[in-house]
Amino acid sequence: MDREGLRVLPLDTMRDLFAVGRPTRHNTRARTITFRRGTLPPYPTLLHGLRHHRTTAEAWHPWMLRILNIPEAIRLRGWPSDLTTAVPVEIESEHGERDRWMLQIKAGAGEIVPTQVEGQVLLTRRQLAVWYAGGYRSTTSARMAGVHAVSENALATLVRSTAQLEPWLPDHF
Repeated sequence: MDREGLRVLPLDTMRDLFAVGRPTRHNTRARTITFRRGTLPPYPTLLHGLRHHRTTAEAWHPWMLRILNIPEAIRLRGWPSDLTTAVPVEIESEHGERDRWMLQIKAGAGEIVPTQVEGQVLLTRRQLAVWYAGGYRSTTSARMAGVHAVSENALATLVRSTAQLEPWLPDHF
């Protein structure tokens, strides 16, 4: 079984594969098993099913997206119409410095403006692209990918703002 073979398995099949009490299903010789973000079972279920194996998590982003104009990208993206929030974030600049921004979402529209307020969530440019594309489905997945947050509520709000509406990315790899 190669590592690519598990990428297309439905969730029920994966649950059966890692079911507790079925040792005959755990005899793979594969050194690495890779899952797509959207096919993973809930985090506690996954860890319980993999308890007999040594697991590691690595960040992997299946697209090549770079946001060149942050304010314009935020303005043009679709946002939840029922969400009203303002979250201070710090985003790594092209020169490695952190720029402070205030993300504001209201009535389905988003805006990000420079601010002096200390960021509650710290993002690299790559993490910004993943968040923008709806890649973080939970605060746990964001933290596992290295996103730092001073406030759990601020991180939860950021994740919730992009988790339901994914942008159309014509150059999605």
